[in-house]
Amino acid sequence: MKRIQIRSTGVAIGLMLLAVTAGAQQEITIPADAKAPQGLQLKAYWFAAPTATNDEPSSKKPAVVLLHGCGGLYDRKGGLSSRYIEYVGVLHSVGMHALVLDSLTTRGEKELCTQKIGQRRITQVDRRQDALSALAWLAAQPQVDTSKLGLLGWSHGGSTVLAATNASHPAVREASHTATFAVAYYPGCSADTQRGYQTHARLLMLLGASDDWTPAEPCERLGETATGVRPEVVSYPGAFHGFDGTAALRVRKDVPNGVNPGQGVTVGGNAQAREQSFLRLKAFLSAQK
Repeated sequence: MKRIQIRSTGVAIGLMLLAVTAGAQQEITIPADAKAPQGLQLKAYWFAAPTATNDEPSSKKPAVVLLHGCGGLYDRKGGLSSRYIEYVGVLHSVGMHALVLDSLTTRGEKELCTQKIGQRRITQVDRRQDALSALAWLAAQPQVDTSKLGLLGWSHGGSTVLAATNASHPAVREASHTATFAVAYYPGCSADTQRGYQTHARLLMLLGASDDWTPAEPCERLGETATGVRPEVVSYPGAFHGFDGTAALRVRKDVPNGVNPGQGVTVGGNAQAREQSFLRLKAFLSAQK
């Protein structure tokens, strides 16, 4: 494992993210299980990469599936959260297509955060299959380079990244298409650490060292014990869950899980970690092309 500790320098780093226009968004449906296309259909949003003036219009580009956390995809007004629009902009800036996947709505759920682990109707088994089906959908698109398929997830979606890239799972070994690269922001790592993590994908994990919801330590241990392609682990001192956002720090008492069950979890942005993680993400993505 290549582990990096990011120290605060007090220097503001400018972020240049491409704006994503509403017209670039196409709502689609994909099967939750690619082997059973007549079954449950998931809602998703397709953002094709913009074509640069020096590119051939028909050139194939890498593509990434975005996997939401336990709070789902949408803001209070019912639109896509600005988080996902922002990351689509990052992907477009490096010439990659983006598919934003909704694993909750068509299963009758709005969020999972306030549900105890073990009592959730939507599990990582479901979400792993969702991710693999989304990769299969991407591989069928004529403008996608099937040798460069990626996953990008946050929290519960970050755990999905691990579950969908771990060859210890039979479903991953038997999938028609798997990710060649993946990024997980502050995932829960305990399950795949205990199972044993084996991957052929290049994986970047971005962690908050102070995270009391999905702690960094199991992820660091996963990075040390993983077989196959060793993950790269970046840990941000003083950063909590959701450090890549802009919201003020607060304690969520409605979350029953975390390091101290029943006492709530700390969530909120960290300006330094946010900027550093964007730059690290963009460098990682650029290296996959």
